[in-house]
Amino acid sequence: MEEDPGEVGVPAMSRSLDMDSLVRSATFAAALGLFFLLILLPLASLNQYAVREGIGVFWDRLKNPDAVGALRLTALVALAATAVNAVIGTTMAFLLTRYRFPGRKVINALVDIPLAIPTVVTGFALLLMYGPLGPVGRFLGERNIQLMFSFPGLLLGHVFVTFPFMVRAVGAVLESIPRSGEDAARTLGAKEWQVFAFVTLPAVKEGIIAGAFLTFSRSLGEFGASIMVSGNLVGRTQTGPLYIFSRFNTGDVEGAAAIAILLALASFLILLLLQLVQSPTARRAV
Repeated sequence: MEEDPGEVGVPAMSRSLDMDSLVRSATFAAALGLFFLLILLPLASLNQYAVREGIGVFWDRLKNPDAVGALRLTALVALAATAVNAVIGTTMAFLLTRYRFPGRKVINALVDIPLAIPTVVTGFALLLMYGPLGPVGRFLGERNIQLMFSFPGLLLGHVFVTFPFMVRAVGAVLESIPRSGEDAARTLGAKEWQVFAFVTLPAVKEGIIAGAFLTFSRSLGEFGASIMVSGNLVGRTQTGPLYIFSRFNTGDVEGAAAIAILLALASFLILLLLQLVQSPTARRAV
């Protein structure tokens, strides 16, 4: 008696489906386990140390004048860096996506340099150029202008480190929208600045919003460049991450953890808000 080929294939297909299900389950479990070990567990340890001595002590550490000053400066520098990059980053994205010129590919690659090198190297390079030993720093020093170890130096470091986020966020949206509106405006006699201001900018507003959120969030946690260009002066140039570093070095682990958990929560809420305000189209583009 001959077997039905269809009946023979059913067990094989069933085994294949079982194997696929097993692979999916194992992959999901491995990814979830790594996420727990690498992300959630360290964050949980921050929370444990921050409130280990009680909520009252945790709150007192947050109200410490040095901590409040560091957090205020952190927010101020992040806002300023976001504003500066909203202008220069959007302009650079427009130039790279809408024009073809010699050296464009080189400049396009250089935009991502801040992401590729350690931020402490960034700070060191800025210090050598704009510090007391650098040519620009000496020039400014002769005119009683100090760029490094002050707010402008901090801002310069943060703008450098966060520059790619605005360029790439806006550039991704520019690449996804047609140029027909810009071409039509030029045909009607609009000047290039009018095309940029009244046609392009409204079309890429969601890219600018995404870049602003990412820039601000990244600036909140900037450490390497900050410590090189600021001098970590308490009450003057000490940001939140530098405050955490200083408190940990003095043995105040709980004080460092209190500020750390606050900055981590702020960054998470910013990124969550970005997910909520972005449209699905812009989210795919960015």
